[in-house]
Amino acid sequence: MISQNTINEILNTAQVEDVIQDYVNLKRRGVNMIGLCPFHDEKTPSFTVSPAKNIYKCFGCGKGGNPVNFIMEHESLSYPEALRHLAAKYGIEIEETQKTHEQKQEQQLAESLYLINKFAAEHFHHNLVETDEGKSIGLSYFKERGFRMDTVKEFNLGYAINSYDHFTKLAVEKQYNIELLRKLGLVSRSDYDFYRGRVIFPIHNLSGKVIGFGGRILTENKKAPKYVNSPESEIYNKRKTLYGIYQAKTEIRKQDNCIMVEGYTDVISLHQSDVRNAVASSGTSLTKEQIRLVKRYTDNITVMYDGDGAGIKAALRGMDLILEQDMNVKLVLLPDKEDPDSYVKRVGTAAFKDYVEKESKDFILFKTQLVIEEAGNDPIKKATLLRDIVESISKISDTLKRSVYIQHCSKLLDIEERILVAETNNAIKGEIKKKRLEKDRDALREQRSKARAQSQAKIANAKPSSSASDDDNPYQYMERGEDDGYPRSEDVYEPEDPKQEIQEYKRDATIDHQERDLTRIIVTMGHRWYDDQETITVAEYIYQNIADMLDYFSSDLHKSMILLAYNNLDQIENWNTLFTNHQDEEIRSEAITFMASPYTYANWSDKGVELQTQKEPSENFEKDSYQAILRFKIKKVKQLILETERELKKEDISPDDFVINMRLLQKLQEQRNFMANELNTVIL
Repeated sequence: MISQNTINEILNTAQVEDVIQDYVNLKRRGVNMIGLCPFHDEKTPSFTVSPAKNIYKCFGCGKGGNPVNFIMEHESLSYPEALRHLAAKYGIEIEETQKTHEQKQEQQLAESLYLINKFAAEHFHHNLVETDEGKSIGLSYFKERGFRMDTVKEFNLGYAINSYDHFTKLAVEKQYNIELLRKLGLVSRSDYDFYRGRVIFPIHNLSGKVIGFGGRILTENKKAPKYVNSPESEIYNKRKTLYGIYQAKTEIRKQDNCIMVEGYTDVISLHQSDVRNAVASSGTSLTKEQIRLVKRYTDNITVMYDGDGAGIKAALRGMDLILEQDMNVKLVLLPDKEDPDSYVKRVGTAAFKDYVEKESKDFILFKTQLVIEEAGNDPIKKATLLRDIVESISKISDTLKRSVYIQHCSKLLDIEERILVAETNNAIKGEIKKKRLEKDRDALREQRSKARAQSQAKIANAKPSSSASDDDNPYQYMERGEDDGYPRSEDVYEPEDPKQEIQEYKRDATIDHQERDLTRIIVTMGHRWYDDQETITVAEYIYQNIADMLDYFSSDLHKSMILLAYNNLDQIENWNTLFTNHQDEEIRSEAITFMASPYTYANWSDKGVELQTQKEPSENFEKDSYQAILRFKIKKVKQLILETERELKKEDISPDDFVINMRLLQKLQEQRNFMANELNTVIL
């Protein structure tokens, strides 16, 4: 196990913005940074990073945490694995305590697939640059393509020896698990090498780990496919992978644009020619997951394909998916019989970049021009193609942007704008209806599945009837219709007074707001001094005022957080991490919710405008603490008043108990009135 000293060093060293910027394009907003959440599909940034507090929080899906939590969530790693990842990033030497046998097995299993792929990549690269066959065949091929040795090294290119078991024998000798070798597609079911006589293109994930391979054959063989790729596995999903994204992500963010091409060699040639923001979909149709991967770094994507008919059709595929993600998409069609690899080599870097800049065409306008050329004077064909354009425009979520496209298309196609608006609205309504039906259908399937499971459970657990006729009938419960998986009228609960039930629900839903607010102040400002003499902290002041009422807390979570604070009053210097690095996920998540905010305060003090009635929000913890305690106590007192009033209304109450409760009621009402006066609230 990793020692606590190492864990503390990692937590103190890792900077949340530094870690997250490897995966998300962050932009500065005041003291915080924002970007598109990598954990859910969104078009407007709601993912906030606070460098000062070393936390992140998404106000869309609710996920939040510190740098370790981000790596755990994003890379699907365990806590120890995430710590090792960050230790490697920051060059921290890991000090370990003795591990159990089970822990060693678990860690080995989790890292096995990556380790095998790393070994395979190193093996293929060694073959390419060290063996006679690799140099004469594989390296010669790459040199013919114009790849320099530094490029070969950067992309870790390799070569598979043309042998049935060259790799397999070596891997088994190195004691790699044969089943995992088969699973990763490196070894066939017959224990032969899967890649033979091919140049190898390793595929990396965002963090640079090898997750798969692509192999290109170099001989003329009509029976063998030109390219073969790794099968999908726990670490490799084609739909979520872009070739070259690891090498390109920094440049994509810097240039605020991503160039999408078709193949491995296109990416490599462009990178070598200093066009380093290029990635490839690797032969698959562009997917939503791949587009979201790009959107982490930029909102702009330039799709580049061959200029022939096949290239144009390929370019049009998947464009609607890009528009749905609210991205700006442009097309660049290269001259006939040219691809990015050949064209950049022929004209050079400067001319290539100039061509891309001049020939980039907006997708919608390009598609409109294509309609004009294809349809000619055929009204039927024009109407059919026009519906295709309307479908694309309807994918754009930004109303203003959609309106501009409609205006442009109206002029180009010589069609009234109102007609295009109406057709676009119909397309949008149709899509909304379709999604709603799909959602309802999924919900109905889930409901029926649950009902069927409950029905089967009831039948399995039901006791046989004592009557002879029932004993002879194994289907008695089904015949009686006790539960066929669908709700019956007698099973539906209808409250006598729906309004009263709604009011009760609202009261229950807000029952712990005061407790939560007290906890919020303790977590965010508990380490601050409550008084000018620095004799008592905010956390201690609040605890002393509510300690006798902690047993009345309705929330165990907030009660435990307040006790955690009180028991660690000596850790003022590490106050934030006391909660954000806590092992309890509920405590950690709630603390991050308290610390993060989607809002920022207007900085009027810099303009000479100061607050007149109170301190700045970040310095107003004294008043916040005092009022929070009053609100908490007044609510509890109100509950006691209601309980006392119910006691007084009892018919069998004795005279002595009546007098005692009346005095208690009077005392409680005095306390309530005093606190209400302090809070400037009205008692009804």
